[in-house]
Amino acid sequence: MEMKPMEETIIGLLGIEFVEMTKERVTATMPVNSSTHQPYGQLHGGASVVLAESVASFGTLNLIDQKIETAVGLEINANHIRGKKDGIVTAIGTPLHRGRKTMVWDIKIVDEDEKLICVSRCTMAIVQLK
Repeated sequence: MEMKPMEETIIGLLGIEFVEMTKERVTATMPVNSSTHQPYGQLHGGASVVLAESVASFGTLNLIDQKIETAVGLEINANHIRGKKDGIVTAIGTPLHRGRKTMVWDIKIVDEDEKLICVSRCTMAIVQLK
């Protein structure tokens, strides 16, 4: 399966940038601006969920054989702890479970002062390519 360039996806639209990707941790940043705001000028919870699932997706892709498998979101939840009007948020994802058919990721989204903005758990399905 061929992957589109990031700038042609929601990742590019929201300005998400991957900073670190290891087997133990994935980190990505996202600006908080008009592209990621809800109508009242706060970070939109949906944008936080896109950031969290992106971290889990790429973290899972990094841990599987992409020649024969791909990863898709199966379930995600998010608790929005604190509002944010501007600046940058950083998502830090760590795998909680690494199975053959699923992976579960814990994602914490923090601000520049490392204050918790959102906490999310995402289950990824590992799908065989045909």
